[in-house]
Amino acid sequence: MAVIEYDEYKQKLQALEPTLGELEKALGIPKAREELAELQKETEQEGFWNDLERSQQVSRQVKRLENKIKKHDKLVSEWEDTLTLCEMAQEEDDPSQLEEVVSGYETLEKEISERRLAALLSGEYDANNAILTFHAGAGGTEAQDWTEMLYRMYTRWAERHGYTYQLMDYEAGDEAGIKSATILIEGENAYGYLKSENGVHRLVRVSPFDANARRQTSFAALEVMPELDILYMTRVQKERFFNEEDYLRLKDSYILTPEKLRNAKKDLCILHPLPRVNEISVAVDDDPRACYFKQVQYGKYIRMALILKLLEIK
Repeated sequence: MAVIEYDEYKQKLQALEPTLGELEKALGIPKAREELAELQKETEQEGFWNDLERSQQVSRQVKRLENKIKKHDKLVSEWEDTLTLCEMAQEEDDPSQLEEVVSGYETLEKEISERRLAALLSGEYDANNAILTFHAGAGGTEAQDWTEMLYRMYTRWAERHGYTYQLMDYEAGDEAGIKSATILIEGENAYGYLKSENGVHRLVRVSPFDANARRQTSFAALEVMPELDILYMTRVQKERFFNEEDYLRLKDSYILTPEKLRNAKKDLCILHPLPRVNEISVAVDDDPRACYFKQVQYGKYIRMALILKLLEIK
């Protein structure tokens, strides 16, 4: 009987081989290996570490590519090991290994399904790290407790899926829970997996903080954004509105301030074509990440060169 079951799982495992090949192409593993080799050569060049910004950027990319390749190689290795175990157990007619073969096959199916999903995450920022910001809604301790529950849920999700996270900001609740918190979840496709979690989350339950044990509805807001290398700001253009009322209503809808940059990357580049109205606080001008004055200066030189070229002036 065991021989028949082994034969069944052997066929199932062999049928996974083309799927693994398709996944390798869909995930861009060959290209990732080539890029990794080129970046590793760059790190070995003399003077590489003298450029701190470039070396940090390359190091992050090397780590991301290594993790991506390692995940795929691990999946292929698990498939090979399970198939080998199945074939050996079938030859020896050893029923004691059947449970391990079945478990290995089920694990492979689950991991392949997850990798297929990863292959579909092809949005502009899907591959980026994710910044999650939690805010307790109205409701005092009840809402703050719900916010902490969400915080624990997402940090545990990150740990179970092999991601790392770091706490960037935290404000404890008055009696329990948290008022607000911000975490950075680092790993391949972190933003792609988490972007749909953005929004208001609701909990209805019998409150443990109510002496009368009444049902309470609590709200918490979760903001999910990708970790960015460049932030390009523009003004809200009055001339594009059909009436002044709409312009006045929306013109101050987003203003970049030092507080909003508190959790941004240290090597973020903030750009703006200038002139600005008030969409970037003047307090941001002293931030080393503010590159818009250099941007305009370089733009002036480029325009001068183009004018000279068009006028054929040497």
